[in-house]
Amino acid sequence: MAAVAVNNFKTITHSITTGTPTEIYTAPTGYTSVFLLLQVTNIDVTTKKININHVRTSTSTELLKEFPIVAGDSLDCLPGKLVLQTGDKIAVSGNANRVLKLVASVLETSNF
Repeated sequence: MAAVAVNNFKTITHSITTGTPTEIYTAPTGYTSVFLLLQVTNIDVTTKKININHVRTSTSTELLKEFPIVAGDSLDCLPGKLVLQTGDKIAVSGNANRVLKLVASVLETSNF
């Protein structure tokens, strides 16, 4: 029997785009995922808006909707922790292409 990692730490980076929200993370089977950090930085010279959704099956719940981020500033999108069950997803979009930069830290803990 192969050993299963009890804890996996992951870093996600993504340049946010317009249009349909892009799924940047899906909680894997057999693990509970905990988002420890989700930060977005606006590298443009004007204010941009961010959308972040938690998706479970066919239900999408807005965590941030058209939230403004001032030029040259960043936003800590999760003031606490966010727990995702197997199959849960995080999806993001913005009102400009590739000027909103996302970084996230995730802890995946084995359910076995």
